[in-house]
Amino acid sequence: MSVRNWLAAARLRTLPLAAASVLCGMLTAALQHRGNLTVSALCLLTALSLQILSNLANDYGDACNGADTLARKGPARMVSSGRISPAAMARGVKLTAAVSCLLGIALLCSALPAISAAEPQSWLLWLLLGAASVAAAFAYTAGKKPYGYIGLGDLAVLVFFGWLGVLGTEYLHTGRLNAASWLPATALGLWCAMVLNINNMRDIASDRLAGKTTVAVRLGLPRAKIYHTVLLLVAAAAWALWLPLHFGGGLFLLCAALLAASAIHLYLLKKAQFSAELDKLLPQWSITVLLWILLLWLNAPL
Repeated sequence: MSVRNWLAAARLRTLPLAAASVLCGMLTAALQHRGNLTVSALCLLTALSLQILSNLANDYGDACNGADTLARKGPARMVSSGRISPAAMARGVKLTAAVSCLLGIALLCSALPAISAAEPQSWLLWLLLGAASVAAAFAYTAGKKPYGYIGLGDLAVLVFFGWLGVLGTEYLHTGRLNAASWLPATALGLWCAMVLNINNMRDIASDRLAGKTTVAVRLGLPRAKIYHTVLLLVAAAAWALWLPLHFGGGLFLLCAALLAASAIHLYLLKKAQFSAELDKLLPQWSITVLLWILLLWLNAPL
């Protein structure tokens, strides 16, 4: 039961987003004919570790800050339900943070000597970015002033899952940033922000009672759905601008898949009125994001 509780706290259904972020960055690097298996593996492990750290810290932080009450819908949280003690979860957060740091350092040791020997200052930059990633994973809902409680979670997802996740992975493979890669990085970041928005729409009632002022709480469910639609449309536009730059023969298939995935998701979102219905959209959209990246890999002119 203890192992099952820790797996539940890690929220494995959120991991496809972290994987998609790294796989997207690997793809933009591969399109430039650059790749490194060791760097790719360490990028993926680091991203997954940071996602688990965020999930454990979220379980701990929401319990400490009173957001996980009986009014909250969705899967049970481990600390608030008493299945894992606050002290044990705090130790788990520290251990996962340490693992994330070690993986990040191993990643930099593997990537940076080969791509930035002439720029020793890049080590400091990447160490700071790594530290920021660990801090952001913890401070989303944990600590004295969690930024997720003032509506900055969506922006953080765009930055860390989109821009840093995709562009950082690309840079660690290639040693450079392709200006066009900002399009898929932004699109993926917005798609990941949509997952957080679904989560926050589901929890509007309990978050409002706990003083957790997410974007969804500020907007209310009807306008939060409009905001969600805007995120999707901007992301789709970014994908549509980027795809013709690299994909030729498979362009029609990819555009059709993008349109179908977007339309189906919006239809399901429009129908969803209750927390349970919104909760079902979380794993569905997470898997859709990962499948989209895999479809890009299958059609990429490598």
